[in-house]
Amino acid sequence: MRIEEEIKQEKFKNEYQKLLVNILYTGHWIDRMTTRMLRPHGLSSQQLNVLRILRGQKGNPVSIKLIQERMLDKMSNASRLVDKLNAKGLVERSQSDIDRRQVKITITEQGLKLLTKVDKLLDNFEEKVRTISKQEAKELNDLLDKLRG
Repeated sequence: MRIEEEIKQEKFKNEYQKLLVNILYTGHWIDRMTTRMLRPHGLSSQQLNVLRILRGQKGNPVSIKLIQERMLDKMSNASRLVDKLNAKGLVERSQSDIDRRQVKITITEQGLKLLTKVDKLLDNFEEKVRTISKQEAKELNDLLDKLRG
């Protein structure tokens, strides 16, 4: 559906204004859909992001700082997110042998199993995005990368 119909606005000042509104609206749409999929599993999209970062480390412990640097939402409180995931048994915290002030985080087996379940849901959601071709997806990715500079 066209953005004009979605937000019931007939006209925009120009195509650039329309683009910014469209990107914001689409981002929120994706976030709402993701939230619905994750809620039954007790996860937020930010917590999912942390688990995926940790899975990518292949068992190597990482710092809160590294997690924060790699997060999609830079405004998220990585330490609080890790605490919540730790309380659910999805990650483990341990002190560094070298510097006791530094905490190292790893994903647990339970966290990996949950990610496997969630991956299947996200794969199904990805099907909705397949209304555009692979080439169109590449072009859109390239344009968004260019937009961010």
